[in-house]
Amino acid sequence: MPAGTSAMDPLREKAFQDYRKKLMEHKEIESRLKDMREQLKDLTKQYDKSENDLKALQSVGQIVGEVLKQLTEEKFIVKATNGPRYVVGCRRQLDKNKLKGGTRVALDMTTLTIMRHLPREVDPLVYNMSHEDPGDVTYSAIGGLQEQIRQLREVIELPLMNPELFLRVARTELRATVVSSAIVDKYIGESARLIREMFNYARDHQPCIIFMDEIDAIGGRRFSEGTSADREIQRTLMELLNQMDGFDSLGQVKIIMATNRPDTLDPALLRPGRLDRKIEIPLPNEQAR
Repeated sequence: MPAGTSAMDPLREKAFQDYRKKLMEHKEIESRLKDMREQLKDLTKQYDKSENDLKALQSVGQIVGEVLKQLTEEKFIVKATNGPRYVVGCRRQLDKNKLKGGTRVALDMTTLTIMRHLPREVDPLVYNMSHEDPGDVTYSAIGGLQEQIRQLREVIELPLMNPELFLRVARTELRATVVSSAIVDKYIGESARLIREMFNYARDHQPCIIFMDEIDAIGGRRFSEGTSADREIQRTLMELLNQMDGFDSLGQVKIIMATNRPDTLDPALLRPGRLDRKIEIPLPNEQAR
C-alpha cells in the first residue's frame, strides 16, 4: 500500500497542475470574452449611428408651412415659408382635428402633402423660461408675512388646486420666471412679439404661473412724448394688456407681478380684471426677525 500510494502522488500532483492550468486558461478566456462583448456593444452603437446618419443623408427634407383654411375633409390651403399658397392633401394617419388655422405643419418636398403637424414656434428665450429651477424654498422659510402668504395662496393656489370650489381640475407648478427688463428689445416689435409668444406658450402648457419681476420696466405710466425706446415700451405694455384681457379668471394660467415702484405703474394695468389683488410685502416684524 505505501508503494502504491507513493506511485499515485506524482499522478495526483500532475492532475492538480493540469487542473490549475486549465482553470487559469478558463479565467483568461472569460476575461477576453468580456472585453470582446464590450467591444461588440461599442461597435453595435457605432453601426446604429452610421445607419441613422446614412438614412438622414438619403432622406428628403420637408417644407415648413402653415394651415390657412380647411376646404374639405381632405383638402387644406397652406402657406409655405417661402411665400406661395397651395391646396394640398394630408396623410391618412394624421389627425385632421389638429389641422386648424395657424397650425404649423411639415409638407412633403415633392407633393406638398401635409405629413405631420408641428408645435408652435417658440422663441428660445421663452422656451428657457420653463426650465428655470425654482429652488427648494418653502412658505415655512419665510417669516413675518403670514397674511401676505395667505392672500397669495388664496388668489393663486386655490383656483388651481381645489376643483370642487372653482370647477377646474388643476395642479400648480411654477413654469416661468421673467425679469421684465429683459423683455425690452432694441428692435421695433420684438418685445411685443416676445410677450405674445410667452403667453401662447403658457396657454399650451397649462397649468402655468407667469411671474414677472420688475414690472415697472415695461408697465410704467404712458405719456404722449418720448423717445423711440419709450414708444417701444408702450407697445410692449399694450400687448401685455391685450394678452391679459384674453384670460379666464378661473383659467389655469396665473400672472404674478412684482415691483418696488407701484406709484409709477400705468392705471390700465392696475384696474380690476387684470390685476385683481394687490399685496404689499412689508419689512419683517420683530417676531419674524
